[in-house]
Amino acid sequence: MRSVLIGVGQAGGKLVSALHAFDAAGGHGAVRGAYAVNTATADLQSLPRAVQSLLVGQSRVSGHGVGGDNELGAQVMREDANEVLDAVTVRSEVDAIFLVAGLGGGTGSGGAPVLAQELKRVYDRPVYAIGVLPGRDEGALYQANAGRSLKTLAREADAVLLVDNDAFRQGGESLGDGYDRINEAIARRLGLLLAAGEVDTGQEVAESVVDASEIVNTLRNGQLAAVGYADATAAPDAGENVSVVTSTARRALLTGTSVPDATTADAALVVVAGRSEAIPRKGVERARRWVEDETGSMQVRGGDFPLATGKIASLVLLSGVERTPRVERFFERAREAQADPTAVAETANSEGASGWAVDELDDLT
Repeated sequence: MRSVLIGVGQAGGKLVSALHAFDAAGGHGAVRGAYAVNTATADLQSLPRAVQSLLVGQSRVSGHGVGGDNELGAQVMREDANEVLDAVTVRSEVDAIFLVAGLGGGTGSGGAPVLAQELKRVYDRPVYAIGVLPGRDEGALYQANAGRSLKTLAREADAVLLVDNDAFRQGGESLGDGYDRINEAIARRLGLLLAAGEVDTGQEVAESVVDASEIVNTLRNGQLAAVGYADATAAPDAGENVSVVTSTARRALLTGTSVPDATTADAALVVVAGRSEAIPRKGVERARRWVEDETGSMQVRGGDFPLATGKIASLVLLSGVERTPRVERFFERAREAQADPTAVAETANSEGASGWAVDELDDLT
């Protein structure tokens, strides 16, 4: 799926960098442009040159960031949206635009919904968002920001692919210590999804091609989406890999999704990646039927993706995960955070923000 990636805020810029690196290392050619938009100069300086940096809000915050204030983040993006649109190149071959943002901070959570609205106004292709949820132990400000941002982003984007930071943390590991590893794990999942249909040079064409239209048709079935991934060593002969395909598909859905507990969906897509001669059609079909039974969806697509690797990898894209327990618990945390102005204000002040708080979970304006 040929895509333009736009990271908004610090987390968004880092994840776009990881996605670009994954795509470049695999030679997939799925990423046709990578950008990072931020209000903080320091956050842009650490990004690779392959990701084009765009500093916004200079007249308001002078390159020092918005300090966790997502109202200010939204205002800055609204004022400088044309500057961003002028800098971003979306060529005719591009299938979709992906906005990438951490939803707990100020620039990403405030700016991403505004930019989604502007991009949809200008371009006639899907505008998706990859939204990173804050961990459960992150402060009240981050929970409140993320709840408000996600509600607005789901309205403005064609779909929001959720990533729960807690799903990727290892026992005893702080979120700060795990950022790079978490970004690499997320990039492996999302990078493989974008690469689907972009066959590597020298590889055979997939027997059942997964192309951009399959992803688009899957994502249009719900506002929120999740992606699962698992892999295992492949046997040389395809007939020996039927159980490998089905077991990796099960692990991808049951323990490897970007949103834990996301096992029901309105639609799904199963992609099996590996060497063409190692992928069993029987295994792909069995995995597709199992995902259909497990999710309760009658709209489960499936296919294979030739990849020069010694493994079998199964990717499961789920659309319509709004009723997932983890999502419901997240919104409850966000409502509780916003119902306690003292907790939100204390967290905001510790982050240098303006003490922004609201009484109820509402859209960003």
